[in-house]
Amino acid sequence: MSNETLLYMDSVSVSFDGFKAINDLDFYVAEGELRCVIGPNGAGKTTMMDIITGKTRPDTGSVTFAQDIDLLKLSEPEVAQIGIGRKFQKPTVFEALSVFENLELAAAGDRSPMATLRFGLNADQRGRVDEVAYIIGLSDRLNDAAQVLSHGQKQWLEIGMLLMQKPRLLLIDEPVAGMTHQEMDKTGQLLSDLAGEHTVVVVEHDMDFVRSLNSRVTVLHQGRVLAEGDMRSVQNNREVVKVYLGE
Repeated sequence: MSNETLLYMDSVSVSFDGFKAINDLDFYVAEGELRCVIGPNGAGKTTMMDIITGKTRPDTGSVTFAQDIDLLKLSEPEVAQIGIGRKFQKPTVFEALSVFENLELAAAGDRSPMATLRFGLNADQRGRVDEVAYIIGLSDRLNDAAQVLSHGQKQWLEIGMLLMQKPRLLLIDEPVAGMTHQEMDKTGQLLSDLAGEHTVVVVEHDMDFVRSLNSRVTVLHQGRVLAEGDMRSVQNNREVVKVYLGE
C-alpha cells in the first residue's frame, strides 16, 4: 500500500442559509487506506462527500485528488470518470435485472439498460464481471433477479457495480444499516479486502462495525475534524465522548 496522500481537503467551508455545514475542514486520506468517518447527525459527513463528488461546491478551500486533480473544477460525471465511486445508504440496483445484468450495465458506462443489454460484453469485461461477482460473494447468484436478493446482498451488488469501474477511491455511506449480524461481518471483510487496491472511506454510525474494521477513524463535529486516530484513542477522547459517544 502506498503512503502517498490520494485525497486532500484543505480549509474547506460551505454554508447553507447561514448554517456552516463544513467549517474550515482539513481531511486527508492515503492511497490504499481504509478510513472510517463518524460523528453526530449534522456533523457534515454527507456534505463532505457531496463536495468530494462534485455535488456541492464549497465557499472556500481546495479539494485535490491524485496529487494534481482539482476536484472543484469537475462535474459529478467527470469526478466519477477519474476514479471516484460513491455508494449511498439505500441500495440503488436495477431490481428487475439479474445480478449479471446489473454488473454488465455498470461495465458499459453511461448507457440506458436496454442499450446496454443489446451492447454485450467483450471477453475482458465478462472476466471482470466474474471477478467482481466473486469479490462480492454473489458468484452463485449471477442469474437471479436483484429483487430476490437480501438487503445485504443488494448492498454488495451495488458495491460490485462501483467496482466494475475500477475506482481508486470508494465513498461508502452507512453500508450496514438494516443488515443481519452475519451480513455485517461479511461486509466488514469485503471492505477490508478492498483496501489496498482501492482507497475506501466509510461513513458509519454502528460503532461495533467501526471497531471491527480496525482502521483509522475521523470524528467530525460541526463541520470540522474533532479527533482522529485508532478507535481506542477516539473512544477515550473526552470531547468525542461528550459530543457523540456519550449521547
